[in-house]
Amino acid sequence: MSTSTPDASAFDAVNVFGKGEPNTAYAQYFTGASFLKALVEDPACVIGVHNVTFEPGCRNNWHIHHATSGGGQVLLCTAGSGWYQEEGAPAVSLEPGTVVFARAGVKHWHGAKADSWFSHITLAVPGENASNEWLEPVDDEHYLAL
Repeated sequence: MSTSTPDASAFDAVNVFGKGEPNTAYAQYFTGASFLKALVEDPACVIGVHNVTFEPGCRNNWHIHHATSGGGQVLLCTAGSGWYQEEGAPAVSLEPGTVVFARAGVKHWHGAKADSWFSHITLAVPGENASNEWLEPVDDEHYLAL
């Protein structure tokens, strides 16, 4: 069941963690506008915990979370409707309650569906020699065919 939410006001009412601020630090790696809200700001926390909100049609570039052991990213979908896709695999529909584990070393992207706002919480999985490699944008032809 799709929870498509094209109306920003209706989306804000169900986006329990809030939209946050414009994601200017990573804007170069997104097609469309995204918003970022840190959910844990205690420096003793060893994992990054953020709410990422995507406007309709917004998605991040293909990217890889690298690590020699451990690493990766967990996505906890909370509001709206989105997509997650690993290279060479079909796209997966994301709805509130969907949980995705993006393993280290796997090229993937995620973002909102064309007709819906979308939010997910990201948990950065600790790992040795962890880094993130940003790659090419998801082209419009590929994205709009979903």
